[in-house]
Amino acid sequence: MKHLTPREAWAYLQARPDALFVDVRMEIEYLYVGHPPGVVHVAWYEYPEMTADPGRFVEQVRREAGGQVRPVVLICRSGKRTVEAGLALEAAGFDEVVNVLHGFEGELDEHFQRGRLNGWRHDGLPWEQL
Repeated sequence: MKHLTPREAWAYLQARPDALFVDVRMEIEYLYVGHPPGVVHVAWYEYPEMTADPGRFVEQVRREAGGQVRPVVLICRSGKRTVEAGLALEAAGFDEVVNVLHGFEGELDEHFQRGRLNGWRHDGLPWEQL
């Protein structure tokens, strides 16, 4: 699995328009916190279960990608869920998986707030929300 900063991931996506960009956060995060434009939503887990189903996730990504050869770029809130999700994709035989470090909102700062240190939004990359 490759690990790229948000800016590196954006450049990768621009250079690889064939890549599938997947947001693995819960639907409520995807809709109301915001997401990069053009990203496909496939949750790693959902509320209220909050338990990952790697088999379901892999099958949904496989359908979206049309197989396992297409590069897959994963983003979540802080870059943690994507590691687990990426490992599941690699175990299922996906050829190229990329994790966006720091995710959409970034790591917690000393006041336990996100978006102040790093992350997709922090880096000024394109995003949208409801």
